[in-house]
Amino acid sequence: MSTNNISSAVINRLPRYYRFLADLLREGVDRISSSKLSQRMGVTASQIRQDLNNFGGFGLQGYGYNVKFLHEAIGKILGLDTAHNMIIIGAGNLGRALANYADFENLGFFIISLFDSNPELEGTSVRGIPVRRMEGLADFIKENHVDIALLCLPKSYAIETARMLVRYGIKAIWNFAHIDLELYLPSDVLVENVHLSESIMRLSCKMARKDESERPDAENE
Repeated sequence: MSTNNISSAVINRLPRYYRFLADLLREGVDRISSSKLSQRMGVTASQIRQDLNNFGGFGLQGYGYNVKFLHEAIGKILGLDTAHNMIIIGAGNLGRALANYADFENLGFFIISLFDSNPELEGTSVRGIPVRRMEGLADFIKENHVDIALLCLPKSYAIETARMLVRYGIKAIWNFAHIDLELYLPSDVLVENVHLSESIMRLSCKMARKDESERPDAENE
């Protein structure tokens, strides 16, 4: 099913649908209406129906959604019906934390190696996943089917390393460096930037707005 004409806002909401549907399956729920799902997710039933109608719709009026079928269908749209091999560039604290996150494997994402320029890390492992020297990166990518590279490096090294990965054949990068990498790479390379500092700033803004609204004199301003 092509998603080329679907808005990015809808695509960005699909993982959340997938997560809530997984919770329903664990609870033994077979069917659910858009109104019940909206109550759990905190979005309107209309929004849910509009989002899912982009893919042909999955429910029947008065019948609701088959939770297992919908969960599997959204998984296919998200590409979760295919296993993906990943490597991590940067075996520091963040890289090692990501390697320790076993739930990736439950979604079909398998970390098969970490790479780092620190020679002291060569031969070590994280949860059984070996750490290798950067010098062996090109041969490893050539000899193994690597779908995604996770970039866990300082900003100063990110662009050069990303361009090197592209030269070695990597077409998808999950970027944790504090820079928007797609501005420096060919248009056919897929990049997902994760800016942790922006997330904490958004939370800080929400806290500030909440504090302001709760001030005793806020209503009189």
